[in-house]
Amino acid sequence: MRGILLAMKNKSYDTAADAIAFAREQGAVKNDATVLVGGFGLCGIPEHLIAALRDSGATGLTCVSNNAGVDDFGLGLLLQTRQIKKMVSSYVGENSVFEKQFLDGDLEVEFNPQGTLAERCRAGGAGIPVFLTATGVGTQVAEGKPAREVEWKGTTRTYIEETGIWGDLALVKAWKADEAGNLIYRKTARNFNPMMATAARVTIAEVEEIVPAGTLDPDQVHTPGCFVDAIVKTVCEKRIEQRTVRG
Repeated sequence: MRGILLAMKNKSYDTAADAIAFAREQGAVKNDATVLVGGFGLCGIPEHLIAALRDSGATGLTCVSNNAGVDDFGLGLLLQTRQIKKMVSSYVGENSVFEKQFLDGDLEVEFNPQGTLAERCRAGGAGIPVFLTATGVGTQVAEGKPAREVEWKGTTRTYIEETGIWGDLALVKAWKADEAGNLIYRKTARNFNPMMATAARVTIAEVEEIVPAGTLDPDQVHTPGCFVDAIVKTVCEKRIEQRTVRG
C-alpha cells in the first residue's frame, strides 16, 4: 500500500491561476461553461479560484451556487464583469449587482428550494438524472415539471420531477487536503462543497493546508481524491457577511 501511495499523482498547483489554467487545458474553463461553486453566504467559498476564473475571461457562464456572493466578493466579482449569464441558486439576497442585472433582464435566474438544490448536485455526482420530491408541489417551483402520484409509507402524495446537475467545472473550498486530492472540510464550511465536488467533469479544490499522501485518516476524508483533479493552497479572507453590533 505504501508503494501505491508514493506513486500517486501530486495534484497540487502553486496558484489559483495555475489551477484554472489546468482546467482550461482540460476544456472545463470556456465560454458558456456550467460551473458549480461551493459555499453558503461567504462561508466555505473558493474565493481565490473565483477571482482566477474571473481573470480567465470566460463569459456566458451558468453558475450553480447557493447564492451569488456579495457585491465585491465571491461570485459578485463575476457579476461585476458580466461573465455570468445564468444563476442556479436558492438565495441571492445580499447582492445589489445581482438584483439590478436580474431586474434589467440581463441575468437569467433559476431559483431552487435549498434542499432541492443540494440534492440536484448530489444526484448529478451519483449519476442520477431524475428524482422525485414533494418540495415545491403546488407552488411556482412545480410549474412546467412532470408530476406523479406515488404511494410511499402508506400515504399517496404528489411529487415533482427534478433533474440532477452536472457541470463542466466545480470550484470547492476545503480545510485540508493531501497531495492526492483527498479533502476534509471544516464545520459549517462543508455546506454545499461535498456534493458539488462530485458533480463536474473537472473539480478544483482551494484548501488551507496540503499534507503528503497517506497522512490523512481515511475515516476522516469527506471527499475522496478520485473526484478531485487539482488542489491549491491559499490564505482565505475571513469576511463577515452581516455585522450586527450593539449601539
